[in-house]
Amino acid sequence: MRARYVVDTNVLIAASAADPIHPKDIDATPADPTLRRAVWAWLNQFQQSESRLVLDEAGKIYDEYNNKLGFNDFGIQVVLHKWSTVAVDDVPVDYDEQGDGVLPVALNPIIHDAADKKMVAAALASHILHGEGCVAFAGDTDWHDWEAALTKHQILLEPIIEAWSRHKHAEKQAR
Repeated sequence: MRARYVVDTNVLIAASAADPIHPKDIDATPADPTLRRAVWAWLNQFQQSESRLVLDEAGKIYDEYNNKLGFNDFGIQVVLHKWSTVAVDDVPVDYDEQGDGVLPVALNPIIHDAADKKMVAAALASHILHGEGCVAFAGDTDWHDWEAALTKHQILLEPIIEAWSRHKHAEKQAR
């Protein structure tokens, strides 16, 4: 595992759906229970590791997590565990008038998903402050669309179920 991660919300959702103790009956991507368990295993390993969670100081990433999950869901419990073990880096993220994370001019037209702009902005801030900015994701293949541009800005990506996400991305590109 890397030293720190911005964790995309889809990771928390898929892991919560696959939680072996208290599974959440929610719509999660991927639908395959084996792939969801792989996401759960990654998040469980992350929880137990010394890796740090990167969140924005304004709390908008955490707000998004809470809009999708409840207090007792595994994904939220991982976030709370990281806080309770002082393993969260709160980084400064500027927001525009629509509430979207402000990105460098070169990235703004590329990152078309407004909800992901705050994740990218947090990864950029993490890179500046800590020398590493990595986004972990699972069910959202848009990250593959943006990979080259993000790499140019020193943002690393960790596709947790990479074979699946690259296959789904290729299918999307073929349409």
